[in-house]
Amino acid sequence: MSFLATPQFLTFDAPLALQSGASIRDYTLAYETYGTLNADRSNAVLICHALNASHHVAGVYEGQPKSEGWWDNMIGPGKSVDTNRFFVIGINNLGSCFGSTGPMHTHPDTGRVYGADFPVITVEDWVNAQARLLDALGIQQLAAVMGGSLGGMQALSWTLQYPERMRHAVVVASAPNLNAENIAFNEVARRAIVTDPDFHGGHFYEHNVVPKRGLRIARMIGHITYLSDDVMNEKFGRELREAVVDSATGYRYSTQDVEFQIESYLRYQGDKFSEYFDANTYLLITRALDYFDPARAFGGSLSAALAQARCRFLLVSFSTDWRFSPQRSREIVKGLLDNRRDVSYAEIDAPHGHDAFLLDDPRYLNVVRAYFEREVAA
Repeated sequence: MSFLATPQFLTFDAPLALQSGASIRDYTLAYETYGTLNADRSNAVLICHALNASHHVAGVYEGQPKSEGWWDNMIGPGKSVDTNRFFVIGINNLGSCFGSTGPMHTHPDTGRVYGADFPVITVEDWVNAQARLLDALGIQQLAAVMGGSLGGMQALSWTLQYPERMRHAVVVASAPNLNAENIAFNEVARRAIVTDPDFHGGHFYEHNVVPKRGLRIARMIGHITYLSDDVMNEKFGRELREAVVDSATGYRYSTQDVEFQIESYLRYQGDKFSEYFDANTYLLITRALDYFDPARAFGGSLSAALAQARCRFLLVSFSTDWRFSPQRSREIVKGLLDNRRDVSYAEIDAPHGHDAFLLDDPRYLNVVRAYFEREVAA
């Protein structure tokens, strides 16, 4: 049984300087907390979210029984990250479309909706904004920062930007930067959005339209990369949506109809995504993914970049995750070991692809549980 969650909001008047050289002021961050902050404020755990998630990490909303947080299987009373012991904080990233200030909100200087004029955001900017919110909550040091995928990049960046403000980092299904293939997938998805006739250069709000066609395609492309080939074949294979007996092959040879189950599934995911996600937010977040590369400032040396880290680490990867492969996690492990940092690494042999970090694999959940019980809570 999930507990009740309550969204909270905090507005910051002072400008936040961004990596791009721009700044943003009068912005709001949406967040949720679970559990109780102890007397010496030492049991706080920050959860960083991935591309299409939010601050709603765990629990359900009152009167909405199917509103579980995106990591509700991981976080809660008695779960791997036990909210009976830890004070867990989820923060919606700046530029998102789930409560924090983003492209669909009003620019304080112009009185118009930001749209395409929302400033470029990086992982480092998100970390700085999160640090400001923690300052407001009176939390100077975190027991741990944890995240999966893009959230794992934020956790890694925390160890470099604020090395003294955390004791542990839990980085799941992530990477120290995107490879060319990942950047290519992101670019194709972005092109689908910006070439949608309803995009209007990012100012579609003024036209009372949404570039749903582009969003649908972007989501379909992304969803393919989140699943492994094994899962796709097991779940869908070459199964037809309905029996067709008009020919020896069973095909209708139609260029329009949805015949295969995988086609139906991808269209369903695309349709659903286009109803709730903001197109400009998608562009912002995928660009932040592309830009993240802490080794860049150190001549490409990840080991040199990670020399700044002071905390202890747990890294988890999944064998069939080809978007953020185990090799990429092992690069981080090597960089940490080069600096003689304390690091634990688990590579889970799971069939689910990148989505495995969100699923109920007992081995994975137990690895995280053991780390929090033996290391973080120690």
